[in-house]
Amino acid sequence: MALTLTILVGTMTGTADLVAQDVAEALTSHGVTVDIVPMDGLGPDVFAAGGLFLICSSTYGQGDVPDNGQALFNALEAERPDLAHVRYGVIALGDRTYTATFCYGGKRFDALLGELGAQRIGDVLLHDANAGTLPEEVAVEWAVPWLDGLKVALGQAA
Repeated sequence: MALTLTILVGTMTGTADLVAQDVAEALTSHGVTVDIVPMDGLGPDVFAAGGLFLICSSTYGQGDVPDNGQALFNALEAERPDLAHVRYGVIALGDRTYTATFCYGGKRFDALLGELGAQRIGDVLLHDANAGTLPEEVAVEWAVPWLDGLKVALGQAA
């Protein structure tokens, strides 16, 4: 059974876009159909049909979700839809010099989706902008084993 994955991108400067593109390319080479969707203008209905999602979010300001993801995040908080039919992963981008809010854009999405019943697959990838590594390279290294875990969770051979 072919997998279809939607990568929802929350970004301020475009880094999360680059990460999403490289992850999509890597997962496509493993037979996954990937759609990259910027969070701009999205509402909770993006999750209505269920499915597989990857949240790729930077962190902005004092641990905030990026501007283009604020409407989606706020609507999910307000409407509190049942997301039991959603499986997801998270790539969170941040800067460890902001220790109190490191990667909170992605962490906030993770916490909220979990509260709404969605099932996270695998660990959240936390990337530090000051680590001396390229986030897209680290994300690709993380994504292939994450895909294997997703397949196991879905009862498919990894």
